Amino acid sequence: MWHDIEAEVDLLNFGLVANAAANLIKDAGDTPVTIGISGGWGAGKSTLVKLVQAQLEQGTKKEGKNSPYILMEFNAWLYQGYEDARQALLQAVSDRLVEEATERKSFVDKATDFAKRVKLLKFGRIVAPVVAHVAVGTVAAGPLGTLFGAVSGLMQGFSDEEKRAEGLKAVQEAYSELSPELKEVIGEKKEASLPKEIEGLRKTFADLLEKLDVRLVVFVDDLDRCLPTTAIGTLEAMRLLLHVKRTAFLIAADESMIRGAVRAHFKGVDIEEGLVTSYFDKLIQIPLRVPRLGINEVKAYLALLLTELAARKGRLSSQAQASGQAAVLELLKKSWAKGISRELLDEAFKPEKALVAKELDIADQLAPLLVTSAEIAGNPRLIKRFLNNLMIRQTIAEEMDMPLALEELVKIQLFERCASSAAFEFLTKAVASDPDGKAEFLDAVETAAQKAEQYVPPHASWTGPFYEQWVKLAPRLTDKDLRPILHLSRDRSLGLAAYDELSAEAKKVLEATMEATELSKILVQQLTALGEGDVSRILNRAIRKAREGQWEVDDIMRCLNCTDAHPALGLQLAPALFEIPGSKRNVALLPLLKSRIWASDLLQEWEDDPETDEKSRRYLQKKKDSK
Repeated sequence: MWHDIEAEVDLLNFGLVANAAANLIKDAGDTPVTIGISGGWGAGKSTLVKLVQAQLEQGTKKEGKNSPYILMEFNAWLYQGYEDARQALLQAVSDRLVEEATERKSFVDKATDFAKRVKLLKFGRIVAPVVAHVAVGTVAAGPLGTLFGAVSGLMQGFSDEEKRAEGLKAVQEAYSELSPELKEVIGEKKEASLPKEIEGLRKTFADLLEKLDVRLVVFVDDLDRCLPTTAIGTLEAMRLLLHVKRTAFLIAADESMIRGAVRAHFKGVDIEEGLVTSYFDKLIQIPLRVPRLGINEVKAYLALLLTELAARKGRLSSQAQASGQAAVLELLKKSWAKGISRELLDEAFKPEKALVAKELDIADQLAPLLVTSAEIAGNPRLIKRFLNNLMIRQTIAEEMDMPLALEELVKIQLFERCASSAAFEFLTKAVASDPDGKAEFLDAVETAAQKAEQYVPPHASWTGPFYEQWVKLAPRLTDKDLRPILHLSRDRSLGLAAYDELSAEAKKVLEATMEATELSKILVQQLTALGEGDVSRILNRAIRKAREGQWEVDDIMRCLNCTDAHPALGLQLAPALFEIPGSKRNVALLPLLKSRIWASDLLQEWEDDPETDEKSRRYLQKKKDSK
């Protein structure tokens, strides 16, 4: 299995772009610079950020000398829902500068002064609503509200000494409940207005960097995962620190997502597209895009991932894997000139190339389809997920003693991932109707492909370049019993194809199920009235739609209506829910799954998985601890 996290080794040939970004920062001198790294979901933005960071870290610390850079990472997504993103970034910067000044034993007082000014801004944001409450005579929550209420009562005066003493005691008690931070800053407001406070903060910030003789480089990642309020809050906080000498910000985000956040931020205001562009361009001085992977890059990526797995399983020596990886990465740097052929891959893994011949075959044949297919389009994250799913199915097949070859499994899984639903059902119905589980119609198209004859679609749904390329892939499937492979695909869609004849009543309930966006007692009653077989087939369609919809909460609700009607179908739904990516494991969904016995193993897996959203993991752990 391969973790869906940023890579520490450049397997995607991003090194040149990373070097360019690092050199822009190095060559800027004292001039502030802001670099935006844009790319779609899973394109490799986080990996590129890590590579830039590694470039700046190389050779910066020499014996007896301080580094010319202070490097820090900030992930706004981790703070979402817990702390104001604007304040979180400012606090993270001040904490890092205090830490660095303390370590260097230089200008600690200036770093502390900057940290206090950051707290003053936070204090101003806290005090403003409390003051508003006091002004209109309403009650503000929290210890700060209690303090203002007590002071207000004391200032109104009391008719006798005893009540004045009680009022003073109330103020003292309220003050004692304030956090040390608020106690510290209450008496330290230095500027008379917010603009002057911000000006003072920026001046102190610039002065501290100059005294320390460093450049602060902030890496901001996962901004496009955030809700619009969090994304804009983080950008607004950066604006306070931008264009200060000796600063560099490197922001990784999908540019279209950020533009959407800007529009959402100005919702209700007639904002032109040009103004959205202007807002973004004022923040980002130098835009860089993550390079899209071509066939050579994907071929090398597949070869490196699969041979790494072979080494982990003991089929390839670690020495051969390491030298092969180095050789492939060298080929990748020059792939623009001559490409990467199968012969060059063999040469890279000599003298053990025979041990990974199957893996190199798969990489060589699969790369063009993974690049040209619109469903994958060379996306590194989708490629990893494709391979992870492949490994899971291979493991299941081995445990069930299924006679499957890896290359056969690859070919069918690729078809399942990239073909249309109609084309896949045409295949499964052909297999289901054959007593030996063979798709006899493949004989004509695979034979024509071998003879380089014109491709003739066996069915209208098989029209298009993908199908024409797919039939050329090895191995031939004409003479293969495909029932074992299809048993692992799309939640046993072989059964769906053979027996998917719903009654008129079941078809009506199917329509209601597919339109549902929440749990419905009425719909559950209707599903309960149907037989479990009918509901199983309805659930298969709901799962398929959930996959196409990237597992949104509404999609999962449709499936839960089916399992609430027939709880035994939870065993059919649970394996599909394992596919949900970590960022989609919504905390709002967890209470619903927690109450369903069939989901216990699934939730345990999510709790243990580092990819699961931190908020969701904390919820699961808390529920376990409370038992």
